[in-house]
Amino acid sequence: MKVNRSSMVYGTLVLTCTSLVSQGLGFVYRIALSRLIGAAVIGRYQLLMPVFSVILSITAVGLTVAVSNLSSEYHARENPRAVAQVLRRCLIFFLILFALVAAVVIPLYDPISVALLGDARTQLGLLLLLPCILLTGVENLHKHFFYGTGAIRPPAAVELCEQFIRTGAVLGLLVCFLPQNPERTVGLIVLGMILCEIFSAAALALLYRRYMGRADGLSGRPLDGRQLNRRVAAIALPIALTSLLGNLMGSANAVLIPQRLVAAGAPVEEAMSAFGVLCGMTVPMLCLPTAFIGALGLVLVPRLAESTALGRQREVQRRVGKAMLATSVIVMPSIALLAVLGPTVGPWLFREPSVGDYILPLSAGVLLSCYQSVLSGALNGIGKQATAARNAILCGGVQLGCTFFLMGIPGVGLGGYVAGFVVSAGLGVFLNWVPIRRATGLRLQLYQWCTAPALAALLTALTVNLLFQVLLGAGLDGRAAAVACILFGLTLYLAALSAQGVRLRPLFSLGTSAKKGSGISS
Repeated sequence: MKVNRSSMVYGTLVLTCTSLVSQGLGFVYRIALSRLIGAAVIGRYQLLMPVFSVILSITAVGLTVAVSNLSSEYHARENPRAVAQVLRRCLIFFLILFALVAAVVIPLYDPISVALLGDARTQLGLLLLLPCILLTGVENLHKHFFYGTGAIRPPAAVELCEQFIRTGAVLGLLVCFLPQNPERTVGLIVLGMILCEIFSAAALALLYRRYMGRADGLSGRPLDGRQLNRRVAAIALPIALTSLLGNLMGSANAVLIPQRLVAAGAPVEEAMSAFGVLCGMTVPMLCLPTAFIGALGLVLVPRLAESTALGRQREVQRRVGKAMLATSVIVMPSIALLAVLGPTVGPWLFREPSVGDYILPLSAGVLLSCYQSVLSGALNGIGKQATAARNAILCGGVQLGCTFFLMGIPGVGLGGYVAGFVVSAGLGVFLNWVPIRRATGLRLQLYQWCTAPALAALLTALTVNLLFQVLLGAGLDGRAAAVACILFGLTLYLAALSAQGVRLRPLFSLGTSAKKGSGISS
């Protein structure tokens, strides 16, 4: 059987494999980072990440979605000249927006770090973020051109190399220059990020030139400049506003967590360490399975945009339905295994005994957030960016409210953040599903999408939990016991799915064609 390299499932699997390797390496990187600099410095580094996300939201996030969607549409209409014009126009918009943001951040870096982030020791890292963001924006715009035109392998290869370079650069700088004060340590981490972004931005720009050739040799009809500006704005503005407001809420959330812990009676260093453990260790460990979700979203959005532009309603329904089923089949067992093994494996990996705290409710929140992300991507793909924006803002407001009001209550602590995480993700699933059903006519397949995978995952979790305790009681090393339980659990999960009539082969078929409704490659 010939592999269909243009299929949605092929692109998703390639990007999933890339993301799994990247996340695996990133997980090792986080473990090494936690052992080198400790939870408190990680907490200060985590304070910078919302700033990174906010500036990217203002400058690049909406434009990357515009590049992906419009590249996919004009590629389907066989107009490469228009595809190249879209990328050039979005690069110009990005550079203008970045210059405006940098003109504000550079003179105000001191009050931003002290008043907004709540820690003056983030100043050096804040300044170094600017060149990192510039390079990241250029990289992401080129990367989404490749996603939109179906050329998955070039950005996948660059992403793998980027992760290796980032790990080597950051850890190498820390090993060479530690010990340092917390401000310089955070600066070294961001400097390592800049080094890897230089490679990624340059590599993707060169690959783009090789892929497209000379601009004056491209076929197709050029687009009217004003019309293109309107189309880019119609896609980018709702996405950018959603991302900006969501990241502003996320930034406020990140800053509030240690502050509300202090308000509830915790010492400052203890609060910062708790923040570092939760957001820098526990949540990233649980998010390992979401490599598939990120890959699926990158492929799903342009494919839905293409199907919508060509008026293929049944194809839209089929792709969204298969994306939901694939999410359940892959994420549910992964979350179940992490929920069982995490409280034992997490403290050993990070050398922090509190890594396993709140792991069960956080697992539920991560699973719900995966569905929320897939449905949000589907809304963007079918042209409902404003709806996705409104829903994301509402969910972010719920999370922020829970963090502010619940975490300040003595005795609640981080439980307030966790409660908000679960509730906001569940609300997001509901709010995104309703307009998807109205716009596409897709019906909820509760048993196929949720019940069967959930029962198989529950059986796997209960069995693995018992087996793990038995193996530990028999004197087996914890690492060996965890590996044995994972292998056994996955085998049991696949058998349980098969017993309930869930067929995986059609779902992940790589063939050139598929029967109606039989796989996401169609």
